Amino acid sequence: MLNKTDAPIEKKEAVVIKKYANRRLYNTETSTYVTLEDLASMVRSDRDFVVFDAKTGDDLTHSVLTQIIVEQENRQGGQTLLPVPFLRQLIRFYDDSIGRMVPGYLQFSLENLASQQEKFRAQFASAFSNPAAAFEVYQDLARKNMAMFEQALSMWSPFTGLPGAKRGEPTAPDKGGEKGASPKKSEYVTDGRIPNRTK
Repeated sequence: MLNKTDAPIEKKEAVVIKKYANRRLYNTETSTYVTLEDLASMVRSDRDFVVFDAKTGDDLTHSVLTQIIVEQENRQGGQTLLPVPFLRQLIRFYDDSIGRMVPGYLQFSLENLASQQEKFRAQFASAFSNPAAAFEVYQDLARKNMAMFEQALSMWSPFTGLPGAKRGEPTAPDKGGEKGASPKKSEYVTDGRIPNRTK
């Protein structure tokens, strides 16, 4: 967190990387060819870049970042961050109507994790010496993620128009306002006599 006297850090302009037909990547800032690992190091150091096709000018940033992730996941002896069940579910979302919510949800979750990473590091440091505590930390993270996801879903109620309403659940009609419903008559007439009742 910045102190009041600290000036905000000026964000540098993104480095332009050109990708050639031979798949070589050229850093226009340093005038050198770079590898995917070099670009991964730039990401870790919070140095933004954009990638363009050297011939067509098409934006290839998303594609190259995806390639970096694939390469990082396939490093021998390296840490994997994308478990198989997650990848399978992610693939299913591509053909699901809820898929449009996935990018925003994942971005929100990662930003939340990044903003509290020091807190999580402290929790994990103490958790590794206590298996029971480690399990509780993982459970707590899962509960928080589920709560955030349910909160996101509550903002989407296409069938009811009510925030938080379950999908497909009809709204309750106003009592006495149903079409064709007659007003409820009193059991007593206006002159105070009790009317005859038929069994």
